Amino acid sequence: MEKAIESNNIYPPVVSVLGHVDHGKTTLLDSFRKTNLVAREAGGITQAIGASKVEVLHDGKKRSITFIDTPGHEAFSNMRSHGVSASDIVLLVVASDDGIKPQTKESIEKILASKLPFIVVITKSDAPGANIEKVKQQLASEGVLLEGLGGDVPYIAVSAKTGEKITDLLELIVIVYDLSEIKKDEKTSFTGVVIEAKLDKRRGVLASLVVKGGKISVGDKVFTDAKEVGKARALIDTFGGQVKEALPGDAVEIFGLTEVLPAGTII
Repeated sequence: MEKAIESNNIYPPVVSVLGHVDHGKTTLLDSFRKTNLVAREAGGITQAIGASKVEVLHDGKKRSITFIDTPGHEAFSNMRSHGVSASDIVLLVVASDDGIKPQTKESIEKILASKLPFIVVITKSDAPGANIEKVKQQLASEGVLLEGLGGDVPYIAVSAKTGEKITDLLELIVIVYDLSEIKKDEKTSFTGVVIEAKLDKRRGVLASLVVKGGKISVGDKVFTDAKEVGKARALIDTFGGQVKEALPGDAVEIFGLTEVLPAGTII
C-alpha cells in the first residue's frame, strides 16, 4: 500500500466537477485557483485550455491536482463509450440551500455508472437557507450513502464565496486519490483523452487533452483508432507556457492536429 501511494504521488489526480447548473461549480473552480500555490507564483494567470492545475500542501509535501474546468463537460459522458475516463475522481456539487435538482440526479447516474471514486461537495454552506442535513437525506434517497451515514462516500461542506474548507477539500481529493491506488506510468504507451477541441482561424486545430498514461512529446505523431490525425507541433500547459512533454495527470493544449476531435476521443 505504501509503495503504491508513494509512486502515485508524482502524478496528479484528474478531477471533474459535476452537478446542477447554478450550484456553484464555476465558483468552486475559481476558489481553487485563488488558493493555488502555483498560481500565486506564476502571477495568477491560467490559460483557457479547458483544464487547470492546482497545488496544495499535504503532509508537508506539495501535491498537484488537475481540474477539468468545463463543469459537467461532455467528455465525461462520451468517455464511457470509449472505455477510458478522462477523470480519476469526480466532485458531485450540491448547493446546501437548494438540494438535489434534475441535473444533480443526472450527474449521480453518470458518476455511479462510471464507477469512479467521488466526493460530495455541499456548496454555499454560508447561505441563509442552508440545510445540510436535508441534502444528506436527499442524497441517501438517490442511493448516495455518505460516510458516517451508512455508506463510504466522503463529503465536505464548503463556501467558495468565503473560502471556508476549500483547502480541506483539496487535501481530501489527495487522500481519496492515494487510497484509490490508481496506477499511472509514464513508461507505457501514450494514451490521452480529448476534453475539448476547436478550429482556430489563425492557429489551426487546437485540442485540450488529459494524459492518462505514457507521455506525449513535441514532434510525436498522434493517432486515434490507428488513424494518424496529426503531429504534436507544440504543447501548451495550463499556465500558457510551452512545454516539451506532458506526463500522466497533466493537461495540455496540443497544436498540429488535422481534424477537430470530439470530446472524449482517445488518442
